[in-house]
Amino acid sequence: MEIKQLAHEIMEGRRLQRGEDFTVFLNADLKELCDSADQIRQALCGDHVDLCSIINGRSGRCGENCKFCAQSAHNCTGIEEYGFLDEEAILAECRHNAEAGVHRFSIVTAGRTLAGEDFEKAVSAYQRMNRECAIALCGSHGLLTDEQFDRLYASGVRMYHCNIETSRRNFPNICTTHTYDDKIACIRRAQAHGLKVCSGGIIGMGETWEDRIDMAVSLSELGVSSIPINALMPIPGTPFSELPQLTPEEILRTGAIFRFLNPEKYIRFAAGRGILPNGGEQAFHSGFNATITGDMLTTTGSSIRSDREMLSRMGFDIAQEVQS
Repeated sequence: MEIKQLAHEIMEGRRLQRGEDFTVFLNADLKELCDSADQIRQALCGDHVDLCSIINGRSGRCGENCKFCAQSAHNCTGIEEYGFLDEEAILAECRHNAEAGVHRFSIVTAGRTLAGEDFEKAVSAYQRMNRECAIALCGSHGLLTDEQFDRLYASGVRMYHCNIETSRRNFPNICTTHTYDDKIACIRRAQAHGLKVCSGGIIGMGETWEDRIDMAVSLSELGVSSIPINALMPIPGTPFSELPQLTPEEILRTGAIFRFLNPEKYIRFAAGRGILPNGGEQAFHSGFNATITGDMLTTTGSSIRSDREMLSRMGFDIAQEVQS
């Protein structure tokens, strides 16, 4: 089947399922694939682009052995280490992002989970942000319990981030201190307690195209709301430090494929936008309709202001909306 015909069928209601022949995505002309993905995005999602920002609420000393991560205690990267941030510092950054027009704000913490005093600090910060800042709240704190998800929801958090990282087949090549099924169980717990889920992964970790497609299919089956796609930025001191950087073409093809397989979701360009010219501008006409932004990030190569200017110039709607 031609890619244009497949795009038309998806816009008319067809949804692709596990077990179908996906070689069409790998054989299609890249421009035609990206143009078709953009048509799906526009037809089913409209022109709104969702902007989110994060703060690293606790850094380093993570006991998990994820091979891509600078914060793992198993890797020697020289990253700055610190305990849970002061609440006022978190509130100040949240206010800055809200005033700058960002739609969502998340505290991200290193570690398998967040517990004890640190979890209480996070809940307190979320409660204040919910009262004082006009911005939707997301959390990213590892493998939480049912009770913790209830408390996050009560504090005003409405989305939870938990990447599956890669395919089920490839996951043991990435991490062995927790499992793919641990991730799936966490996602389902969050959903069961009323939270929308942001879950995606990283490409460029030695996986195959089949692994990337499998990840996209798995996320479709999970019914997540937002799918961040990170291009690996090899970090000295990690086991993946010598892996080759992805090409712009690989990133664009991946984003387009994810749009075909998750036609109504936020496909969020996260790390690696600097690999593409002009802040990753082309990606937003290739299926992507969300991104991580921020004035303290190094993985996007942009700022909130430059992102808003770029997206407005491209004709996208970046107005803040009432978030649920």
